[in-house]
This record gives sequence, C-alpha cells and structure tokens, in this order.
Amino acid sequence: MALSSGSKAILIILDGLGDRQSKKSGWKTPLQLARKPAMDKMACEGMCGLLYSISPGVVPGSDTAHLEILGYETPKYYPKRGPLEALGANIKLNHNDVAFRANFATVDEKMNVIDRRAGRIDTQTARKLADALKGIVIDGVNVTVKHTVEHRCVVVLRGIGGDDVTETDPHENGKRLECKPLESRSAKTAQVVNKLAMEVYGRLMNHPINKARKASKLPEANMLILRGGGEYFPVPTFAVRFGMNATCIAAGALYKGIARFVGMSAPDVPGATGDGNSNLKNKLVAARKALKSHDFVFLHIKATDNFSHDGMCLKKAKMIEKIDREVIAPLLKAIGNDVVIVLTGDHSTPCCKGEHSGDPTPIVFYKKDNTRRDGVKKFDELNCAQGSLGWIEGKHVMPIIMNLTDRAKKYGA
Repeated sequence: MALSSGSKAILIILDGLGDRQSKKSGWKTPLQLARKPAMDKMACEGMCGLLYSISPGVVPGSDTAHLEILGYETPKYYPKRGPLEALGANIKLNHNDVAFRANFATVDEKMNVIDRRAGRIDTQTARKLADALKGIVIDGVNVTVKHTVEHRCVVVLRGIGGDDVTETDPHENGKRLECKPLESRSAKTAQVVNKLAMEVYGRLMNHPINKARKASKLPEANMLILRGGGEYFPVPTFAVRFGMNATCIAAGALYKGIARFVGMSAPDVPGATGDGNSNLKNKLVAARKALKSHDFVFLHIKATDNFSHDGMCLKKAKMIEKIDREVIAPLLKAIGNDVVIVLTGDHSTPCCKGEHSGDPTPIVFYKKDNTRRDGVKKFDELNCAQGSLGWIEGKHVMPIIMNLTDRAKKYGA
C-alpha cells in the first residue's frame, strides 16, 4: 500500500460541542461565554462553517457521527455500537462475530430487573465477576465477556453471524426482555443470548461477591442485560482510503473502537479519563508525538459532552477555556505551516436539553499562513455560520482535509 504525500493533519473533536442559547445562560452558548483566544485565532485565520455530522436535522449518535466525519458513510460502514465498544476494549474481532454492550444488573428469581446497573457496582468488583464468566460455550458458540468500566461489559458471540435481534435491556427497571430474532438468520443468536442469560445467572447468583453484597443489603450483580448488538465486518482501512497512516488519542472505549475499526492505532494515554479531570496536557504531548510518525491524528476530548448532558452550561464554558489554554494555544505555537488543524464537535448537545440534537456544530479548518481567511472573528455557533464554508456534512470533512494537505487527486482531465 502506497501512502500519499502532502501535509499532515490533526482533527480535534470536542464531543457535544454545539449548543443552543437559553435564558439560563443569558442567551449565550457556552462557546460564546468562554474566553478562548486560541480558538478565536483559528477562526480569524482559517475557513469556518457549520457541520451537520449526518445531515440537517438528523440527531446523530456518537458512533455514527464520528464514522461520517472520518469518511465512513453510514449505514454502509456502520457495524452498530457493540463491535465498536468491543474493539475499544481491545477485543480482537473476526468476521461474523456478534458483539453487544452489556450491563451488570440485579434481577430477582422471576427475572424482573430490580436495578439496571447493580447499584452502580464499582469497577474492581465488576471485573472479578466478569472473570467468573470465562470459558462459556453455548450450543457450540464461544462466548467472550470482558469488563470495561463500572457496571459495563462487552459480550461477544464468536462466529455466530446474524445480529438482527431484540435487546434484553429493558432500559428501565421491570421485566428482563427475552431476546427475539427479527429475521431467520438471527434465530441462533437469539437462542444463544437467552441461554447465556441463564448461564450467567447460574454462575453469579451464588458467587461469594454476591453473597457478601446480599448480606450487606447491596444489589447483587447477578445478570447481564444486552443492547447494541452488531455483527463485525472488516472495512477498507483509513490508510487505504485516504493514503495517510493515522492514530487516535482518546480516552473512551467507543472512540478507540471507532479508530481501530477503520485501521487506526489507539494507544492508551496516562491520565486520560474522558471526564473533566482528564489530563489534557498528556493528551497534547501524545498528539504532538504522534504527528512525528503519523500523517493524521484524531484527538478526541469528551468532557464538553458530559457537562452538556448534565445541563452545566457554565462548567462546559470553563472546560472550553481549559481546552483552549492547555491544548489549542500550545498546539498553535508548536506546529508549522505544514499541518492542517481541524477543530469541531461530533454533534450538538444543548445544555438546556441534556441530550443530542440535530443542530449543527461550528467547524474551522486552519493551516498557518496557507488557508483562505473568511472574516470570521469568533469560534462559536453564530459567527461560524457566516464563514465561507456555509454548512457542510460529515462526509465533506475528509475531502476538505485532503485538499488542504495537498493530497487530493484531480477529478477529471
């Protein structure tokens, strides 16, 4: 595989960046409230616009949004959430493996879900319970269970194929749902999932940890409830599609999984936690180091989305200021005119709503001394709307990067 020649690029995605004005925030978005001179410098000296990661009005998931921005259009390249989480948890997947997201949960003897998160069981305890679920084989299908964080796990059914089944997670306390096939190819998957539930219950109900939790009047973690099942399939790698060797700097398993799905490396970064306490300086060090050996770096920062979901507009603004101070400003000082920097969000998560929305998020393409300047002075939702890019969709981001890095091939004669 021959890589293309040209400049390098770093794509910085601040999760859930876009927002709405509200009375509570004085009719300003967190980006408008934040003091962010480095981001504003990028807007002044770059090309700005608004980004719909899918298309106008569509409410993106974090998974579909990132795939679209990285040049992998959905649904063609969407394996569903389970395989992405599994890849992020460092599970090697093969074609026809079906992976699910899972929660440790508490059920009674009638399989009623009493607590979907088993009292938000801690990471160390949940990991020990996951160890008790090793070596499960059901109807000839090998089952992999791997703990990720807190009450969360990943479950993989090896080589079974067929992911069109209903979830067993009721999404609220109540009756655990039976897994049902939605087409004939998935009948065995549903059968194995239902038998797996009984196997898990049998192994965990008398586990010493759960006996101790019951004695202490804590919810027993005696069941796994599944959602987001998807069948893994290989896709053309990022290097093959765009001619750039790429890496990802992120904390969350989903974002590492997306990167690995498209063939990027995704190393662990010390202190990267995916929340407001994440060590941004270490992430910047990792990104700058990666730029020396890679053509493309995808840097993901999660905390902006966390504050949005919690409705904390001022804390989101303060987080933007921290990112500006600890990531954007030193990056602008360090890079030369041979690196394209793209700054945007994967979607909007308005603090007044607390959920993803179909609103666009601002985007800027910056290359020192070598980008069109469109007169935008501030990096925020309203100012970037006046930029030369107008509004674009996620599928347009990589072609623009290819052009600015001088890697794009001429279309036509």
